[in-house]
Amino acid sequence: MSRTALDGPPTPPTPDALAYSLTLPAAPQTPAIVRATLRTVLTAHGLADITDATVQVASEFTACACRFTTSPEVYVRLRYRDEALRLVLYDAHPRHTHPRLAAACDARRRSVLRLPACVVRACGGDWGFGAAREPGGGTRTWAVLPRAGARAYQVGRHREG
Repeated sequence: MSRTALDGPPTPPTPDALAYSLTLPAAPQTPAIVRATLRTVLTAHGLADITDATVQVASEFTACACRFTTSPEVYVRLRYRDEALRLVLYDAHPRHTHPRLAAACDARRRSVLRLPACVVRACGGDWGFGAAREPGGGTRTWAVLPRAGARAYQVGRHREG
């Protein structure tokens, strides 16, 4: 008989094993589902210390994606690599080919994403949006949250409150 990973005692998930992808309905309740899911996933992977920043950014990105998408679904990807959490949201809103329409749409999206942009900057991370490279196109919104910065953000918020 051969042995498998399921034969031994379970090993707890580690931060570096965090890699999740979700396809969710583009619906009003989806940001709440993302918040609950991320709280569970981050805690399970030993990353509860970065929950506040991650949940705030992911929730706002999800709400934006649900608002802009032209399809009934949005796609969320979450990974942890090199001491940073990487969050990506895909929505089906096509990138405009007309320069003025593209500029107006980008300005509107940037305005909607003002809060998560502030959180990402407070964490010393980076974020942006642009054309999705995946088949079918659409828009890709992404953020990189360094663990040290997200941890400091969480500690600072709890001291203020």
